[in-house]
Amino acid sequence: MTKMLLTDLRKEYLFASLDEKTAEADPLKQFSKWFGEAVLAEVEEPNAMVLSTADLAANVSARVVLLKGVEKGGFLFFTNYDSSKGIQIAANPRAALTFLWYAIERQIRVEGNVLKINRKESEAYFNSRPADSKLSACISPQSGIIPDRAFLESMREGLIRDLNGRSPRCPDNWGGYLLKPTRMEFWQGRAHRLHDRLQYRLAKKTWVTERLAP
Repeated sequence: MTKMLLTDLRKEYLFASLDEKTAEADPLKQFSKWFGEAVLAEVEEPNAMVLSTADLAANVSARVVLLKGVEKGGFLFFTNYDSSKGIQIAANPRAALTFLWYAIERQIRVEGNVLKINRKESEAYFNSRPADSKLSACISPQSGIIPDRAFLESMREGLIRDLNGRSPRCPDNWGGYLLKPTRMEFWQGRAHRLHDRLQYRLAKKTWVTERLAP
């Protein structure tokens, strides 16, 4: 069997280009444009994004979460406030998002400030979720150490019994965050590794667009 080295893995990027002359002036509009194209291209889970957070000691963590909206000038996601990411956000509300849509050779990076959305909005989204998702959010001590899988199954069965057919209410330690960007970068793969990179940088209240070297 021929041994494949990681350094031998190569691919040319030929899908599209990105030009500052035709890009949207507002990066959130550019994101929505690209997101629509990702959906049309049937990219699997285009709303999956890597959320990177850090505590005050600069310990960085990253994990994949799901984007649930682009609104009020930011990117919306939901989680347990007591999770590792929730604890880091509480200590340091600066965070980053990364979207990788490999099928269309695109990457989007977002940096900005994170804030909680209001309780009414969190509860409204929670109430719209499938029943199993609600139950999981209620019983999971997210990021906490548990003895085994049976612990979760037992917690779930116990809650179902306690509810007796009622719908669970949104836990107090669960809800939404909005990441409001201060910097965004759109990356389009190009031939010969001369990729297109457009950066949007917030200067006071105005977005400045700049081309970056690949």
